[in-house]
Amino acid sequence: MLHSRTAILALLGGLALAACQWLIFVYAPEEQVMGMAQKIFYIHLPLAWWGLISFGLACVAGALYLKTRAPKYDLLSASAVELGMLFCTLTLITGSIWGRHSWGVWWTWDPRLTTALILWFIYAGCMALRSMPMPENRRAALCSVVAIAGFLDVPLVFLSARLWRSIHPAVFASQGGGLEPEMAVAVIACVAGFGVLWLALLLVRYRQMALGRRLDALMFERMMADSENEQL
Repeated sequence: MLHSRTAILALLGGLALAACQWLIFVYAPEEQVMGMAQKIFYIHLPLAWWGLISFGLACVAGALYLKTRAPKYDLLSASAVELGMLFCTLTLITGSIWGRHSWGVWWTWDPRLTTALILWFIYAGCMALRSMPMPENRRAALCSVVAIAGFLDVPLVFLSARLWRSIHPAVFASQGGGLEPEMAVAVIACVAGFGVLWLALLLVRYRQMALGRRLDALMFERMMADSENEQL
């Protein structure tokens, strides 16, 4: 049942993103200053938001694991971190492309870009920690702590454009002082479409990790049984 629901979510997410391409390139007007280059905003913003939501979910799941020691919360935290890293990486890439056109450079040490890069390194370290050989319970606890501590940087990423002098716009504004109605519709549709796809990817990765852990347990039981048979 879960597998079929995930497949339906993935299909809906794909169809939604396909429809978003029409909204982006046909329905939404071309921005007067940046022109067609501004269209990457409709991909960049949803990636950034759902990446931050992923890290928020990893933080909550990590806290629940530390409280309950239930393996399902560790798997959820690990899945969310991996998905957050994917979205965060794509956010940095699309942001660099946008910045190259807007600012003339691929990268600048702007407060929002810098805090986003720090966030990427924190959760990259969390993924590296998860791959280290150590007892499973200890690894899960350490990764949960890193996921919780790393989330402290998320509010800084979100508020950096307001707290410090930043050339990064808080929200893309047209010359009229805000998004045109057609642009707003395209943004909302893209955020929703990416959200459906995000949920499908999260469920797929969670199921993969759960099956992987079960397979490891079965292999360990078989090795122990073979060892006992050899001793007999």
